[in-house]
Amino acid sequence: MQIAGLAAASGRRSHWSFHRGWRCLRLALITLLSLPLLTARADLSELLQRGVLRWGNDAEGGAPYIYHDPDHADRLIGFEVEFAEALAGRLGVKSEFVQNNWDMLVPALGDGTKFDVIIAGLERSPENLGKLAMSRPYFIFGQQLVVRADVTNVTSLDDLRGRAVGVLSASGSHHLVERHGGIEAKVYQDNVNYFRDLEVGRLDAVLTDSPIAQVNLVENTKLKLAGKPFAPGYYAVGVRREDPLVLAKIDEAIAAMIADGTLERIYTKYGLWSADQGALRDWKADRADAAAAARTQHSALRDWRTYMPLLLRASVTTIWITCAGMVLAVVWGLALALFRMYGPAPVRWLSVAYIEVFRGTPLLLQIYFIYFGLAQQLGLKLSAGVAAVVSLGLNYAATEAENYRAGLQAVPKGQTEAALALGMTRALTVRRVILPQALRISLPSVTNDFIAMFKDSSIVSVIALVELTKEYQIRAIDSGDYIGMGLMTAAIYFVMSYLASLGARAIERRMNRDHR
Repeated sequence: MQIAGLAAASGRRSHWSFHRGWRCLRLALITLLSLPLLTARADLSELLQRGVLRWGNDAEGGAPYIYHDPDHADRLIGFEVEFAEALAGRLGVKSEFVQNNWDMLVPALGDGTKFDVIIAGLERSPENLGKLAMSRPYFIFGQQLVVRADVTNVTSLDDLRGRAVGVLSASGSHHLVERHGGIEAKVYQDNVNYFRDLEVGRLDAVLTDSPIAQVNLVENTKLKLAGKPFAPGYYAVGVRREDPLVLAKIDEAIAAMIADGTLERIYTKYGLWSADQGALRDWKADRADAAAAARTQHSALRDWRTYMPLLLRASVTTIWITCAGMVLAVVWGLALALFRMYGPAPVRWLSVAYIEVFRGTPLLLQIYFIYFGLAQQLGLKLSAGVAAVVSLGLNYAATEAENYRAGLQAVPKGQTEAALALGMTRALTVRRVILPQALRISLPSVTNDFIAMFKDSSIVSVIALVELTKEYQIRAIDSGDYIGMGLMTAAIYFVMSYLASLGARAIERRMNRDHR
């Protein structure tokens, strides 16, 4: 009986434990399923409690989107600025602009700590719908080709096969040119510089959104529209997928702004309203939008056969720009060091001035000056590759000059005195006695700068050169996999730097053997 009683008690405990476990499991499932709603409510309530709608955009986007008022340099205006203010007003909060590079807006939206939404001419495209939630459209645009005024044989992309076309990085224009094929896409980070390159003949055409073309061709007699706008698209507000209630409120506000004429008043003010915008009233999401929104990010590591060749091709650009730039830096840097140490007074002063100016100003500023400034002021139209090599070489030459000067000063003065006492001229003493030793002393520092230039060369992407870092950025944005793509890119950089280091060590060993 005791055994039977224990068995019964054990059965009751097991039955009770089972039901308790099931209740706990059921509670956990309910809590888990309700988390998105709880999070959405918290995010919406936080936004309303904060009383500010933070919207991300890039002030370099320019007219008519967002730009500084000519009469008040500290004030931003543009149709998207006024749209954001009207949208925030509908939500009962204030509008707050947050600066961010345009092609990095989508990744930056990620955790929601920097800004709440994106209002920046962001296309409601399958690529973007696969990465974030998007509102109903607030603007309809088309793709527009722009060419020089004297061009008469270009009216479509088919007329541009084998020719260079400027596009904005990670934009619909960029994707359209890549899908079309047979066209050399020159990728820019803003909506201004590709028009400048088109004017001076570095590009054959620009493909851009119709509002950008419309504004930038006002009173510009050097450029003209080529054909009519095509491939219509929509601008929409980008929202995190974790914020469905915020998205719903924004959709309601945009619908109300369309219905009561608020959008028409804003767009008319900037000369953008047309009959095409009337289609916003009847817009409906389709199945393709839903399918795109259900997409997940690609795994770059899993698809390495697709992405690795693209990265390797871009790394070739990085290698030749770096090597050519370093050759210029080494040769010109050595000349500067010799001028500073042994030249007459005027030459010494000019050498010091050069070194201080190039070390004391940003490399980015020097690239802009050499690439854009020389073309505009002197008509010297350097290609992007040549401008990149010259900019890197001239900038690093200032650093190499100081490395060589340290090496020259490290050679004991007694050796100079002994050489002169033996009847050598000063020039022969420098060339046969001092310089070989100074080069051996300076070599580690020069090698370090060579490796550093591999990484600094990424800055040349601002003049439409797609080197390794830019290719990583483009493909990471497309795939949504920053980690996998970053690991492959980092591996390529490591291999390049390591091989450069091995080469430098071999040169050091060779010079040391010669010394012995």
